[in-house]
Amino acid sequence: MKEDEAKGRIIRLFNDKADSFISGEDMSAVLGFSRASVWKYVKKLRNEGYAIDAVSNVGYKLVSSPDKMYGYNILTGLETKTLGRKTIHYYAKIVSTNVQAYELAEEGSPEGTIVVAETQTAGKGRLGRKWISPDSKGIYLSVILRPEMELERISTITLISANAVVRAVKNICDLSNIEVKWPNDILCGGKKVCGILTEIKAQPDSVDFVVLGIGINVNALEEDIPPGGTSLKLETGQRVDRMDLVRSLLKEIETGYTTFQKNGFGPIRNECRELSAVLGKNVSVSQYTSVITGKAIDIDENGALVLEIGNGRTKKIFSGDVSVEKVRIES
Repeated sequence: MKEDEAKGRIIRLFNDKADSFISGEDMSAVLGFSRASVWKYVKKLRNEGYAIDAVSNVGYKLVSSPDKMYGYNILTGLETKTLGRKTIHYYAKIVSTNVQAYELAEEGSPEGTIVVAETQTAGKGRLGRKWISPDSKGIYLSVILRPEMELERISTITLISANAVVRAVKNICDLSNIEVKWPNDILCGGKKVCGILTEIKAQPDSVDFVVLGIGINVNALEEDIPPGGTSLKLETGQRVDRMDLVRSLLKEIETGYTTFQKNGFGPIRNECRELSAVLGKNVSVSQYTSVITGKAIDIDENGALVLEIGNGRTKKIFSGDVSVEKVRIES
């Protein structure tokens, strides 16, 4: 049995017997390994920050758990079939979860592999920007996907994931003012709380793999976040359980991804419209060599943003940095 699997089973047993002592003999019988092994893994868990009482002739009791994104801890209560089920790579500190996940994908890691970290020294954002990752105050993870799809439809993966973030946050937090600024920013009260970076390796007519990177400001304070940003704690006034949120997030990503594979982008497209922070508004889209302005009127079947640019003309935008005017333009 792998060490992480053993530790995960011990944590689940403690959770099932919350506030009660469990004898070493009972733990050994339930878990299927020796009392010496139970003691070995208890010591390892203590070293990782778990407070576990041990009383002679009575047994063990879990007193408290650390706020750490250990893979075996994520798996406890995770309701997915694929995401996270093969491997969750945990790092206390890493350059970038996306960089590591991309390397793992090139080496053949299967769909559903997760890379998660407490902090990143050079977290990646879109257009070469850096994602600030205060230690143990956010969710910084990357997921390897291997979709069978045309390259031109790859933008839909970002939108599926953005919708999943919104659903996950609403599952855990009492927030209604959360929406998606096409294509990859999640806003709370108009301030950025999450960013998504989708990186791919592809052939001219097919996708080899997708690395889906997600950064969420969870319990960060104002001084931890760049101007224009916010966190779930700042918005709710309460500390948010990162473990509950990451489990909900992985479940919602898998749900959206599975729906897309079975039924296409149609049902998700409608959700994108409902959650959009830009539709019905005048926007400017900064691209590498130009700025395009117009009224955002739709999201098309491939995830592109459709702009009305004047004289009845429309233009589809597949990438760019969107800025929204403050005054809403009614249709």
